[in-house]
Amino acid sequence: MADQLPETLGPLLREAQARLAAAVTNDPALDARLIVEHFSGTTRTQAIADPERKVDADIVAEIDAALRRRAGGEPVHRILGYREFYGLRLSLSPETLEPRPDTETLVEAVLPFVKAIAAREGVCRILDLGTGTGAIALALLSAVPTATATGVDLSAGALATATRNAGQLGLARRFTALQSDWFEKVSGRYHVIAANPPYIPSEDIGNLQDEVRNFDPRLALDGGADGLNPYRIIAAEAARFLETEGRIAVEIGHTQHDQVSEIFTVAGYVPGGAFRDLGGNDRVLVFERIKP
Repeated sequence: MADQLPETLGPLLREAQARLAAAVTNDPALDARLIVEHFSGTTRTQAIADPERKVDADIVAEIDAALRRRAGGEPVHRILGYREFYGLRLSLSPETLEPRPDTETLVEAVLPFVKAIAAREGVCRILDLGTGTGAIALALLSAVPTATATGVDLSAGALATATRNAGQLGLARRFTALQSDWFEKVSGRYHVIAANPPYIPSEDIGNLQDEVRNFDPRLALDGGADGLNPYRIIAAEAARFLETEGRIAVEIGHTQHDQVSEIFTVAGYVPGGAFRDLGGNDRVLVFERIKP
C-alpha cells in the first residue's frame, strides 16, 4: 500500500512525481503536474508560490486514484478526459483515438487551401473521414470561420464525442456528424476530404506501446493485413464526392509514403505535396484533382 498523500500542494506534487517515477512512467514530472493541477484546480505558479496551500481530502483521494491509474499504464490524457489539439481542448472517450501532435501536420498541410477556397467561394466544405474526437475538422473550422465540415465515423460513441466537442468549442452550427462506413452514407461534394485512417497492419497491433494497444480503440488502429486497406477505399471512392479542384489529405505511417502514393496515383490522382511531422517523419500526403 502506498503512503498517504500529503494534503498541501508542494509536498503533494513531489510525492505524486515520486510515485510515478517508481512506476517507471515516461515523464513522471509532467504527468504528476497534469494530474495534480487538473484535480486540484491549481496552477504551476501556485505550487511554487504557495506550496503549503491546503488541498481538500476528497481532492487528494481523487488524485490518489488517478495516480494509481497512471501507474497501471493508463495514458494521462485518458485519465484527465481531454487532450489539447491545435490549441483546442478536445474531450476523449473510449471510442476515440487521442489526437496527437503528429496529426496537426495534416491541418497545416490543407489549411492554406481551405482558406483560399473559403475566400474565393465564401465557403469551404470539408469531409473528415474517421473523425474520432473531431480533431481535424474542428481545427480547420476554428481557423476558417466560413468553412463547414461533416465528420464521418462508424462508431456512434466517437460521433457523440465529436458532437460534444463541436458544441463546447462553439462550432456546432458548422459541424455535422454522420455515422457511415467510409462513404456508404455520404452525399454531396466537398472541397477537402481529410482522413487520419487506421494504418497499422493487423499483425503489428500486438507490438504497439501498451498505452496505445490497451487504450486506443482497435477500430481506429487496424488498417488490415498490410495497413493500407483504408487508403484503397478512399482512393477508389472519393472521386464521386470531391469537387473538381478539390484536395484529399491523408495521414500515413512513416514507412508508407511510396505505397500510399502509388495507390492514389494509380487511381488517377496527382500528388500535391508530402509533409513531415516535427520528428522529421513522413506523415501526410496531399493529392489533387483527378486526371482527365
